[in-house]
Amino acid sequence: MADLRGKTAFITGASRGIGASAARHFAASGANVVLLARTRPAIEEIAREIGSRALAITADTSRWPDMETAVDKASRHFGKVDILINNAAVIEPIAPIAQTDPEAWSRAIDINLKGVYHGIRAVLPQMLAAGGGTIITISSGAAHNPLEGWSAYCASKAGAAMLTACTDREGRGRGLRVMGLSPGTVATDMQKKIRKSGINPVSRLDWSEHIPPEWPARALLWMCTSDADEFIGQEISLRDPDIRRRIGLSDD
Repeated sequence: MADLRGKTAFITGASRGIGASAARHFAASGANVVLLARTRPAIEEIAREIGSRALAITADTSRWPDMETAVDKASRHFGKVDILINNAAVIEPIAPIAQTDPEAWSRAIDINLKGVYHGIRAVLPQMLAAGGGTIITISSGAAHNPLEGWSAYCASKAGAAMLTACTDREGRGRGLRVMGLSPGTVATDMQKKIRKSGINPVSRLDWSEHIPPEWPARALLWMCTSDADEFIGQEISLRDPDIRRRIGLSDD
């Protein structure tokens, strides 16, 4: 288990799935944890479970004022933000481009791409002033491969991957550790929506083929340690068996 005592991790989309699991793992490692989501009950419950080292903040990542205020609140509460996990994302709309609702399509871009930008923009000044910090964006195979019915998700994830790479280019020489994590298909509510859509091969995967959210949570924790320094600036894939072994994950 990594030792992150004295560090503060700011996790977006922390109400469920990968975000909720990451919050619990980071707290178990000794870190302070900021749980951010648009709805409050779930993150408050997780914060109560963790205790005094957790702070629940209701905010919408797609809104810059929300993120600026949230990071400021987290910094005042814990003194600083050392780690940003850009996890918040939506899969909808799932539909052929000709049938998508333009407002829903734009909303996905707002959350999946602009939300990542807002998080990075909000933490960068203090991280650069402190001489370091870790920023990890949850990526996807959809960032690099087109899929039917997923135009908004694919386009936004591709943009977020490039934004993450740009952040690394600008910040690595100033102490930033910036990476992406592509977890593969994870057994979360998002997969239930994908399965219900019946569009593209991902919707037809058997539930047993999806990894548990604890796996990417453990990967995120490992990526915040010096053992992952050789991967700074890269996108790590949990589909890679060597990476799984490195982290201590298995299919057993």
